[in-house]
Amino acid sequence: MRLRKPALLVLLVAAIAGLVPARTTVNAQHRAALSRDLQDFRASRSRAAVRVIVPGDPNEAATLSARYGLRVVRRLEHGVVVKATRRQLDEMSKDAGSSTLSGDLPVADLMSVSNVSTAADQVRAGKSDGLLGYGGISAVNGQGIVIAVLDSGIATHKALSGRVLASVSMVEGQPANDEFGHGTHVAGIITGSASAASGVTSLYTGGIAPGAQLVNVRVLGDDGVGYTSDVIAGIDWVIANKSRYNIRIINLSLGHEVTEPSVTDPLCQAVQRAANAGLIVVAAAGNTGKLPDGTPILGGIASPGNSPYAITVGAINTRGTVSRDDDTVTTYSSRGPTRYEMAVKPDLAAPGNKIISLEANGSYLAAHYPTEHVAGQSNNSYFRMSGTSMSAPMVSGGAALLLQASPGMSTAQVKFLLQIGSTYMRGGGLLAAGAGSANFWTSRQAQAYSNLGTSLLNLQLDQSGGVSFQDAGTLQDRLYSGSHIRLINMLELPGILLNPAQLAWGNLNLVGSSNPISLLTPKRILYGDTSYWTASDHIVWGDAVTSPDGQHLVWGDHLVWGDHLVWGDHLVWGDHLVWGD
Repeated sequence: MRLRKPALLVLLVAAIAGLVPARTTVNAQHRAALSRDLQDFRASRSRAAVRVIVPGDPNEAATLSARYGLRVVRRLEHGVVVKATRRQLDEMSKDAGSSTLSGDLPVADLMSVSNVSTAADQVRAGKSDGLLGYGGISAVNGQGIVIAVLDSGIATHKALSGRVLASVSMVEGQPANDEFGHGTHVAGIITGSASAASGVTSLYTGGIAPGAQLVNVRVLGDDGVGYTSDVIAGIDWVIANKSRYNIRIINLSLGHEVTEPSVTDPLCQAVQRAANAGLIVVAAAGNTGKLPDGTPILGGIASPGNSPYAITVGAINTRGTVSRDDDTVTTYSSRGPTRYEMAVKPDLAAPGNKIISLEANGSYLAAHYPTEHVAGQSNNSYFRMSGTSMSAPMVSGGAALLLQASPGMSTAQVKFLLQIGSTYMRGGGLLAAGAGSANFWTSRQAQAYSNLGTSLLNLQLDQSGGVSFQDAGTLQDRLYSGSHIRLINMLELPGILLNPAQLAWGNLNLVGSSNPISLLTPKRILYGDTSYWTASDHIVWGDAVTSPDGQHLVWGDHLVWGDHLVWGDHLVWGDHLVWGD
């Protein structure tokens, strides 16, 4: 799949070349912070003009642009997008009115066993009996919860009948329908009717939260690629229309390379605005877990998955079984830590390999990859895809199940429940699978039984996981220094569920006074099996780590994001898309 050349976002920093009377905007010492792609562009000999996001008040940003004769190609809620040459970029970076400039990078779109392997089926069934008639768990299917899907659009499909409340497109000149095929597949993972596949295929058993509804926000083009500014505009639209459609969750199965810290990344800033508005943002970790030759990569988390305000999801391979014993983190799933902040990501993992969901009739993917067509025809067809793009909507669906049971929960409460219910994956550690493989039934039990503090729940969490963390870059150092773990006993759990804010950022929180994860070394907790590949007790960014096969692990700052990036089972640096074995 050929993606268009990276259109680098150049943040306007207006610099005045000549003498300016009285109040000059030129400061010989001042330099705006440029994202890494803009630094590379400024150092090149290119004569092209690139797209630049200028943050701040859009009127002030437009005035700044006009000083240098730059045309605003898009207005955002919190800035503008312009096109600037290398010379203009250099001049503007000296303008005292600019602090940061970021490239308008291209973003790319990054079920039979999944309903059972995540235990979503048990959540939808509930539990009718309980101790002395108490403790029953109500069945939930996501009803009343609305998820905004920011993707390539959502096509008409029998399994989505009545599910899409509204549709809007942020792609200039394009309607909200799905010409690429990715967004429809994602939508079917979140919510979709299993009955639509009856008599067509047994491989699609419906979405994780089939009672939930969707708002379709198209931000990717017909080729599955869009501008960062399109995604930002989509997020801001959701914030503005949150109350109108009762939107609670945003799903972002897309991303771009990390070129600057999350605090200055415009896309991460949009995610933070959404979180501050009470929205739960679920993002794909990315598919840069290995090079084409199979060399493992560390530190490849994509933006906006590097945002501490997003629930970032990695991908696992269930091997087609319900048992968790054979689950592994997929080789393509992006590992942490995040570039710049060195934060622990992803937050958890979910099935992402060979996922059967909905096919958009006549879409690019359906036309070019017919071997991935599973069954059906016209507007009731089914398709196979792999990637963290598929894992993220699994978690969005799981969050919808929990929200139906307790609609007033905050992002912190939902994340805490999702994490402590997950099965910790020792092979991958926190930096490959986060808190572990999603188990929505365990999360739901923690939610329902928190006031009882049952010994059964204590046993489940002690044996299978019970990990929670919120990190902006201090967790690794705290782990290595020894001030790293807080053990939460079952009597404390109800209070923490009511107010997760009492858990400090940078702590590793383990539920259960005898949680076995606390017995592991910090390096083992963080890196899993990779910790055996080096004698160092403290792995830091850039350290040489050699696999048993003699390969030197690659760190994220050495990734080459070329013209051909495929978000599937393999990274392909050519013209061919491969979804997996």
